[in-house]
Amino acid sequence: MSFADPKAASDDLIKDGSDAGFMADIVEASKVQPVIVDFWATWCGPCRTLTPMLEKAVRAAEGKVKLVKIDVDANPAYAGQLRVQSIPTVYAFVDGKPVDGFQGAVPESQLKAFIDKLAGGPGINSDVEQLLSLGAESLSLNDLGGAAQAYAQVLTLEPENETAIAGMARVYLADGDADQARQTLAMAATDSKNADVISLRAQLSLASAAPTGEADALQARLAANPSDHQARYDLSLAQAAGGDFKGAVDSLLAIVAADREWNDQAARKQLLTVFEAAGPASDVARDGRRRLSSILFA
Repeated sequence: MSFADPKAASDDLIKDGSDAGFMADIVEASKVQPVIVDFWATWCGPCRTLTPMLEKAVRAAEGKVKLVKIDVDANPAYAGQLRVQSIPTVYAFVDGKPVDGFQGAVPESQLKAFIDKLAGGPGINSDVEQLLSLGAESLSLNDLGGAAQAYAQVLTLEPENETAIAGMARVYLADGDADQARQTLAMAATDSKNADVISLRAQLSLASAAPTGEADALQARLAANPSDHQARYDLSLAQAAGGDFKGAVDSLLAIVAADREWNDQAARKQLLTVFEAAGPASDVARDGRRRLSSILFA
């Protein structure tokens, strides 16, 4: 039976493939309809979990995609050409070329999103939005593991999703690994207009400028001399680097109120970076801009 036989369509959605039939069953067939290729082996435990889930998801797609299963032990040629290094590995072919894929067993929700994206359905956007919301909520609760898992799933579905990139970078920063946060954020475009990317870049800039001294020591300096603007400025850097944007704004506004020209208006300039790090539309930024205007135009 040929792969494109319209009779017995339900049986034709899923078949065992081979190196000999790869061109016809996958490359040529994908020029008509998306084809998913499942590289597996009889000894592979995760394959026994993933393959039935794949078959179920493909049948649920009602003919929008097809599935070809290839035992890599019996058919190593194309697995080698596609650099399959671990199994299960799944590739999606469209117009004769691989366009997407993943490794390992994944949740059913991710499989559905993978197939919906391949078939042009709406499911991918819904799943991504839910995962991004879950990641943001987990971060707000300091559940770094939950946030990392949610953002990682988004990046599996959409590797260039800049909100997820920024979210994963925030996880690293919250865990105290600023270097890894910078490396992760570098995945975003240098001219990114994404608000989360812009915000986190500003926060990392603040973190790199933060003094090495303890915040308690700076507080002690201020207690001894409330007019020590440098100590208050350094404290604002430490506060912003730690995510306390409101505290940083309070510190910088205190300097502006006392001496707006101090150090070539350093406090006023730094406020703009803090507003960006907090998010231009955030309550901290809106309230800070209002208070700054009151000081400057009093």
